[in-house]
Amino acid sequence: MDNNQTQHFSVVREELDVHMILERVYEALQEKGYNPVNQMVGYIMSGDPTYITSHNNARSIINKVERDDIIEALLENYIETRLK
Repeated sequence: MDNNQTQHFSVVREELDVHMILERVYEALQEKGYNPVNQMVGYIMSGDPTYITSHNNARSIINKVERDDIIEALLENYIETRLK
């Protein structure tokens, strides 16, 4: 190995499945008796994590993904199911 060459370091980023996260959060909200759609919209619009229950770690799970990634996944899903 030539010490004069720049080394390249690559980190494999764990991809989070936004759809799986939304399903788990939805189920946790439903189990606690909340309206999951209303609570998730409140979270997406405000960024306030208290809209999401801590039941089954739903709050910490949803915080693993950016809100704009959630919106993107929802829009992609809508387009795929409604407009194609």
